This record gives sequence, structure tokens and C-alpha cells, in this order.
Amino acid sequence: MGDIGGAVRRLDLGYFIRPAAEVGGPEPRVEPVLGYVVRRAEGIILFDTGLGIADAETEAHYRPQRRALTGALAAAGVDLADISLVVNCHLHFDHCGGNPLFAGAPILVQVDELAAARGEGYTSPDLVDFPGAAYRELDGETEIWPGVWIIPTPGHTGGHQSLVVRQGDGTVVLAGQAHDFASQFASDQLARRAELAGVPQPLPAYRPWLERLADFDPRRVLFAHDCSVWEPSTSEVQTGIDF
Repeated sequence: MGDIGGAVRRLDLGYFIRPAAEVGGPEPRVEPVLGYVVRRAEGIILFDTGLGIADAETEAHYRPQRRALTGALAAAGVDLADISLVVNCHLHFDHCGGNPLFAGAPILVQVDELAAARGEGYTSPDLVDFPGAAYRELDGETEIWPGVWIIPTPGHTGGHQSLVVRQGDGTVVLAGQAHDFASQFASDQLARRAELAGVPQPLPAYRPWLERLADFDPRRVLFAHDCSVWEPSTSEVQTGIDF
């Protein structure tokens, strides 16, 4: 897949089948599994590492189809050894499956997320505590490199986090599974916009951390299970950046 915003490249890491009972409709839904490579002067960040092997029940439930992380990285012109930091939005098996390939490399995760992942039934234990695992536990918002922030975005899990990357053509947010779809993010953005405009209640609730993401004036928001990209409408653009 091509570059998005220059320094960010999306990785196709496979897909899984979400059963109809979870979709809330009559049919199952096929969802992509996406990771991202972020190139900076300081090094290369890998955001999410794809589908790991789960227990037999989970495998049968989701029927995952994997694309090897090494192959996805190679298509992006990156080797495993080139990765400076790994950031997981959270530690479910479909986001941290390639982590064991990075023994000794810093893996950035919220302290609450790592604690939850070590609990029973949360994820595949071998994907969390593997030989050489080198976690850097964060407790809240952190600027990890100049212009690159990790922002807590709890909801899907209590320790979910997103990556914010300032670039010359605007800020990119790698939102992971903070929202399942770009359209859901757009709906929350509009709910916030309506509230700020003083539209009378009732209005839909939205995640409180949207206020913090708005501080960065994002130009693109990318997701883990949706190939669509959120971009602001013309009236939301504050600085006149063209697309």
C-alpha cells in the first residue's frame, strides 16, 4: 500500500471474519488488520504487529487469515532490524501478534493495558511475555520523540492508546481500534462540533479524549480495522492546508 502523508505507510497484515452475532446484523463481516510504519529522523516506529496465533476456540470464532509481518514490512522497504520502537494500540491477539519478533526492542504500552493483558482470558499469553520482551510502560500521555505523542484513548480496552504524528502537511493520528470505523469517528467529531456550537441537548455522547486529539488539529485519522481514512470537512480546516 502507498504512503499516507509521506512518513506513514500502511501495512496489510491480513483479515478476520467477525461473526454476525458481533456485527449486529444478519451476516458476518470481513475486517482488515492494518499496521503502520512511521519514518522519522530518530528512527522507525511500527504501530501494531498483526495477527498472532490464538487458542483453538478464538481461531474458529474469527477464522483469521494472516499476512506475514516480515513480508508486509519488506513490501514497505523495511526489515525487522530497522524498527526502533514498537507501539501497540492494545494487546489483543490481532494487534500484537508479531511482537515476539522484536525481542529486545522497546515495546511501548500503557501500564494498565499490560497488567490487563497478563490477566486470564485477555489475549494469548505467549504474545505478551515472550523471551526478550522489553516493555516500556507508559502512564498516560507521552511525547516519545519530538512531534510524536502517545495519547491514551480508552474505550475498546482500558489501556488503549493512539499515536499522534506531526508532519509537514498536517498531523496524522493512528487511532488503532479507538473507533472500529472512520465513520464512527466522524460521528463523534460531529457530536462534539454540535455541542461546541451550542446545539440543545439531547446530543450523542462522545469519548472525552476527542478533546485532546482536537488540540493537534489532525488532518488524517487512520484505523486498525478500516481502510477508510477520516479527514476534516472544509469548514473544520483551521490552517488552510490543502489535500
